Amino acid sequence: GQLVCETLGGDLSTCFFHCDVTIEDDVSRAVDFTVNKFGTLDIMVNNAGISGPPCPDIRDTDLSIFEKVFDINVKGVFLGMKHAARIMIPLKKGTIISLSSVASTIGGLGPHSYTGSKHAVLGLTRNVAAELGNHGIRVNCVSPYAVPTHLALAHLPEDERTEEAFAGFIAFAGKHANLKGVELMPDDVANAVVFLASDDARYISGENIKVDGGFTSVNHSLRVFR
Repeated sequence: GQLVCETLGGDLSTCFFHCDVTIEDDVSRAVDFTVNKFGTLDIMVNNAGISGPPCPDIRDTDLSIFEKVFDINVKGVFLGMKHAARIMIPLKKGTIISLSSVASTIGGLGPHSYTGSKHAVLGLTRNVAAELGNHGIRVNCVSPYAVPTHLALAHLPEDERTEEAFAGFIAFAGKHANLKGVELMPDDVANAVVFLASDDARYISGENIKVDGGFTSVNHSLRVFR
C-alpha cells in the first residue's frame, strides 16, 4: 500500500490506511482518516473482493469459505456504503461506486459464493441508490468481464502467477469474449469508475455499468452469429 501511495505522488495527494473491510471499526476509522486529511469525502470506491476457490459441486462447498467470500464482498461493500453515507448525507452530495462482476447478472461463471456475493452487490447498489438519492448522493456499480489481475489467478500458488499464466488467462478470456480484437485491461475498468465519479455522470445513479464487451448480452449456448 505504501509503495502504491509513493507511485501515485506521495503523501501530499495520496495516503495509505490499513483497513480490514469486514471490521466496521476499521472502515469507520479509514473514512474518518480521509476526512481529517483531505477535509471531506466526495467519492467512495468499494474495491476489495475475493473469488474463493473453484468448487463446481454445491455438495462440496465449505461453509466457512462461503461466509468469508460474503464477508469481504458483501459486508465490506455495505460497510463502505454506510460510512460514506455518514459523511455525505450532511453534505447533500457525493458518489459511491462498488466493484461487482458480470457474475452479478448471470450464473455459471464462478463459485456459488462469488456469484451470490456479486448479485448482492448489485442489489445493495440499487437499494442504497434509492435511499441516498434523497440526499443528492449517487450510487452505482461496475461489472467487468474477465480482467487479468492477481484476483483472476487467485486459485494458483503465488509462484505460479507468472507472465505466462497471465498470458494464458488473457487468451482464455479472449476466446470466450464477445468483443474480439480487444483485450480487457484493468485501465478499462478504472476508466469506467472515473467516469461514474465525474460530473459527466452527474445524473447516473442506481446503475450497473458492465465493462464486458457485450458478453452478458449474448446467448452463449446458441451463438447464432459466428
